[in-house]
Amino acid sequence: MTDRTAALPNADDIVWDLPGEGPQRTALLVLPHAGGNAHAYAEWRAHLPQDVRLLIGQYPGRGARFAEDLPLTVADLAGPVAAALPADLDEDLVVLGHSMGSLVAFEVVRLLTAAGRAPRSLVASACRAPFLENPSAVYPERLDDDQLVAAIKERGGTDDGILDEPELREIIIPSIRADFAIDDVYRCPVEEARVDCPVTVIGGDADPVVPAAALDRWAEITEAGFAAHVLPGGHFYFQQQLPGFFALLGSVLDGGARPAPGVPAALAA
Repeated sequence: MTDRTAALPNADDIVWDLPGEGPQRTALLVLPHAGGNAHAYAEWRAHLPQDVRLLIGQYPGRGARFAEDLPLTVADLAGPVAAALPADLDEDLVVLGHSMGSLVAFEVVRLLTAAGRAPRSLVASACRAPFLENPSAVYPERLDDDQLVAAIKERGGTDDGILDEPELREIIIPSIRADFAIDDVYRCPVEEARVDCPVTVIGGDADPVVPAAALDRWAEITEAGFAAHVLPGGHFYFQQQLPGFFALLGSVLDGGARPAPGVPAALAA
């Protein structure tokens, strides 16, 4: 039996800290998608203003955390990240997740709020609301490696060259299986699915995993303000829509205009 009570690794291995140059006015914490890692989001540093501090969660089983036990629940992903955030994080914080990472982000927001470190805003990308069942479960336990790789390629977001290289695939497949197993079954009880901060949700108009029409269900978890936006593209829409995506994200980081509390914004094309 694996020991899941082992000491946490270094905080720097759990949360990457990539500040810009000069004083930092705000911070953005990014939580990766299922099977993703911090490396995939490090390039966002080049697209963010220099006064935005970029923080990226790194999950167990990848990078410097490769030797750790693989995660079994969303708590295994969110708990270490919330605990490892820099102690000198004086800037206000926006928490963003993509796909399964949105569920991790939601749980991180809840943990930080309970600890008296409530973030300023939550951004969910290409993900169902946390109280809903997964409409696109993968069931990795039913798939062999080739079938799982095919499912991953269909969603996009992962370098096919890595998936096609046997030695590299052998390294990453276990963490992908673990993440999809978590995403398949996660569901927060509706009475507990609440945050106190504003929520922004962004998705792709051709996303086969999370239909755009489902995005506004995130409005039900907050009374502090909600906005939803749809960009052209699939599940990893932002890869083809970087200017539009970072323009929307910049508005949140700037604390831009928000709808009246409790009133969902219309889905914007």
